[in-house]
Amino acid sequence: MEIEQKLSVIIAGLRHYEYAQEICDMIESAAKIRGTGIAKREALYIVQKIQEGKAIIAFDQDKVIGFCYIETWEHGKYVANSGLIVDPDYRAVGLAKMIKAKAFELSRKRYPEAKIFGLTTSLPVMKINSELGYRPVTFSELTTDDTFWKGCSGCVNYDILQRTNRKMCLCTGMLYDPNKKDKK
Repeated sequence: MEIEQKLSVIIAGLRHYEYAQEICDMIESAAKIRGTGIAKREALYIVQKIQEGKAIIAFDQDKVIGFCYIETWEHGKYVANSGLIVDPDYRAVGLAKMIKAKAFELSRKRYPEAKIFGLTTSLPVMKINSELGYRPVTFSELTTDDTFWKGCSGCVNYDILQRTNRKMCLCTGMLYDPNKKDKK
């Protein structure tokens, strides 16, 4: 697919509330197609992330084609970049990398000392995370905040996470630690 240079990846603002349900539908559709690890979110949750200035949205002119948000845990000690979604027509063209890079930049700017993490079953997302300086880790290196882990309850694999007492799932935990010497 050839994409014209009409794409924009920006921090979402008040004018983007109207896209919340469409974003939720994109997430749900992708989860059904993949059959794995994307936690369902409600439109009000997406609106909250936009209100807080913690959401990245991508457009092709006026069509929403991607999204990601950041969430903080343990009083800003940890930041998660979550909910990455790309319209199927825009996959494999670098859009996910652009969205993740913008979310990473926003996370580093707002929470410079925080460890940034994510959970994913997607090999392309693992590659993007690695390029940003994340490394694979055990779940014990991630936040212990129960609210974060409850957010996984909308995923089809939640029973695995529960059965293993949050020690493992089908997702891979990845962490960027700004205090590690080997950071990129």
